[in-house]
Parts: sequence; structure tokens; C-alpha cells
Amino acid sequence: MARRAPYAADSAASRGRFHAEAESATRSPFRRDADRIIHSTAFRRLKHKTQVFVFHEGDHYRTRLTHTLEVTQIARALARTLSLDEDLAEALALAHDLGHPPFGHAGERALDACLGDFGGFDHNAQTLRTVTATDRRYPDFDGLNLTWETLEGIVKHNGPLTDAEGNPAGKYLENGVPQGIADFNATFDLALWSHASAEAQVAAIADDIAYDAHDLDDGLRASLFELSDLSGLPVIGGLLREVRDQYPGIEPARLTHELVRRLIGRLIEDVVGESTRRLGATAPTSSDEVRAAGTPMVGFSAPMAATDRAIKDFLWTNMYRHERVVGVMEEAEVVVRELFARFFVSPQDMPPEWGEGLQALDAPWRARQVADFIAGMTDRFAFQEHARLFPKTPATL
Repeated sequence: MARRAPYAADSAASRGRFHAEAESATRSPFRRDADRIIHSTAFRRLKHKTQVFVFHEGDHYRTRLTHTLEVTQIARALARTLSLDEDLAEALALAHDLGHPPFGHAGERALDACLGDFGGFDHNAQTLRTVTATDRRYPDFDGLNLTWETLEGIVKHNGPLTDAEGNPAGKYLENGVPQGIADFNATFDLALWSHASAEAQVAAIADDIAYDAHDLDDGLRASLFELSDLSGLPVIGGLLREVRDQYPGIEPARLTHELVRRLIGRLIEDVVGESTRRLGATAPTSSDEVRAAGTPMVGFSAPMAATDRAIKDFLWTNMYRHERVVGVMEEAEVVVRELFARFFVSPQDMPPEWGEGLQALDAPWRARQVADFIAGMTDRFAFQEHARLFPKTPATL
């Protein structure tokens, strides 16, 4: 067995599951979590959920599933190098996008607007709801009954949700902790005030690395921008020069792949170096000391954090807000909003296992059930349902 750092999560000392279960004879609790996620219905649906480009735009663009697998590979590499628990890092990487609705962030914006009077929609909260309630496969419980450590990492994907007094913090400062997270936390305390384990922090920064590298790749493939447009970006400009100097006359497709490969390597090396420095300076002797450190133990150095921000700013302007992408996403939002409105008023139009008895529920509960159904849809199924229920469906979807 590989050496494990004292601050790594220890599956033998897990805080357990919401529903007590006998341990597996062949797998650690964290390995079991990862396996349950892989075999879940929600995980399979990621294959047909948008990352940036909708399914009909081409077979070579990332989907939520391929993005998730790329995040998982990076998370395992980081966890291995930092002597953390690879199975927990993998489980968290595999689960991190399970709550995303169809059509990527456009679907999330639409559902958030639809639920404006009922607490809004948050994909991290929906991921928690997916793995604790809506994925129904086991005879003894709803959800996947994951360990405390995996649930904690899912909820704290972006860091602590509250301060030590329980007041909302970070991205939740304005609108508060999502009700679904607050309700679950009241029954299974996830210590929302603290940072998550180092493994969860690894999964979160692996998500950033994958976004930076692979969205650049997809944007180039889609001709939303050109390689020459990247030459002024920190780190990337230097990598482009390195590759061209080493391989004069290299064809653009190979140049792009080599750029992405080297960028991922450079980002990983920076995280390893910076995280090793932070862990060495703080010297935590347990995963709980990582949680209580008050600052992330895993992260980019200051210069690389600035590079990460520059890449994201470039992608925001040149990819996510590109008129071609925005046009499709605006139509996707229409599909989601219209489906929600229809199912909220006429739940009998949903499958019986979802719509039966829904009309009798109070509006907040009915809205949440409708959102659960829509959030679980693939792009393709959302499009088909809209075409079934409405006379006109956006032509570009």
C-alpha cells in the first residue's frame, strides 16, 4: 500500500453513513462510495449533459461525463503525489457534477429563476439531494448512503458555507445556505463552517485545472478563437513558444494537444509545490486539522492563481459569452423554463412515478419535485419532452 500522509483521510476512521451498514469485505468505505457513484443512474446521465456545447454540435466536445472523468484523473494524480487517499479524491471528483441540470449553466440559471420563490436552485445542493434522496436504487434507503467524508466534500466543493457561528459565508452570504443543504445538515452535521478534507480540496482544484485546459481545447476546436489569441495569456504564451521551438512547423491539431498536455502538467506541478509548502508550514497531523486550518491546504501559488484567473476571464469573454454559445443557451433556458411551468401546473404530464400525487402538495414541495425531475434530465430528453408538450421547440437545439 502506498504511504499515506498523517493528514490524509482515513477510511478506517470514517464518521460513517447516515444509514448504518455492514462494511464491505473487499473494499474500503471510500472505494465503495466511488463504486456506488459510478453505478448510479445520475452518473450515467452525465454522458448526455452539456459541458459547453449541446449534444448535436459534435461528438468530440466535452460532455459532463468526459469532463468528470478528466477531473477524476487529475484528482487521483494529485492525491497520489500528495500521499492522500486516492479513493476519496476519486469519489468526490466523480460526484462533483451529478446535480447539474441539462444544458449546463444555462439550465441552472433557468431552474434558479423558476425556483426564485422557493429557495432557488444550486447545483451543489442538487448533487447532495441526488446522492441522498432522488437516486433510488437500494431497498433499505433512498440515495447512495455515502460516507460523511464524501458528503462533506460534495457540499463544501467551494469551501465553507458558514462561519463558526453558523452565519452564511462565501458565495452564500447574500442568499443564505440552500435549504436542501441546511435541512440535511440538521440531521447529519457536515460541519459547514470548516474547510473540507485535503482530498476534497484536491477534487475542487482538479475541476479548475480541467476547465482551464479542456475548455481552451474545445474553444479552439469550435473555432471560437485561434491559437494566436492565446499568445498573450500568462504561462500559455510561453508554452506555445516552447512547443513551436521544439517542433518547428508542427500542425495546429498536434500543437493544440501538446499545449493542453503541457498546461495540465504545469498546473498540477504548481498545485503540488504550493500545497506541499502550505502543508509543511502548517504541519497538520490529521484530516481534522486540515479542516480546522482556516485556509485551504491545497491550491495554486499566487502567480498561478493569477494565471488561472486570466484563463477564466479569457474563456468567459471569448467562449462562454460568444454569440454562438449564448444564442443556443438562451434557447435552452426557454426549454427549461417552459418545462418547469408546464409540470408545475400539470404534474400529470410527468411520468407517473414523478407526477402522481404532486398536485396535492404545497407549492414549495411541488416546485422542488418538478425541479428534481428536470435536473435529472439529459439535454436530449429535455428536448424530446419539450417537443412532446409544446407546438414549437427552438430549432437550434
